[in-house]
Amino acid sequence: MATKAARKPKAEKSYDFAWTGTDRRGKKIKGKLRAANDAIVRADLRKQGVTPIKVQKQITLSFGKPKITSGDIAIFSRQLATMMKAGVPLVQALDIVGKGHDNASVQELILAIKGDIEGGTSLTNALRKHPMYFDDLFCNLVEAGEQAGVLETL
Repeated sequence: MATKAARKPKAEKSYDFAWTGTDRRGKKIKGKLRAANDAIVRADLRKQGVTPIKVQKQITLSFGKPKITSGDIAIFSRQLATMMKAGVPLVQALDIVGKGHDNASVQELILAIKGDIEGGTSLTNALRKHPMYFDDLFCNLVEAGEQAGVLETL
């Protein structure tokens, strides 16, 4: 009797979704998330304390757009830590690092994070909106640093 070999589950394709919603205080906020479908986006937003109003799949043309690599994220992290150790406020540090990056996609990512923080979101939650680039371990370390008040030392 022949048995089927165990198959690896296929990785689900993920898409970019633009969303609008309200935070716990009723303030209207918006952002982007990458997920397999809009139900996952809505669930993730609820976990973050956001009541989703509209979630829309984005059509993205990545032709000619530079990719964001793990090296780009590492450089961003080091630059941000250096600025914060020097006493530069977080929003200003993000602005400087974002505008100073050669990769337009990284600039866009960093400035989106900056915009979320200016809107009242914590750095951790701003990073969690971009799970393609910031995994749970990274976000949890940032969260621990924020809560302990020692973010620049991590």
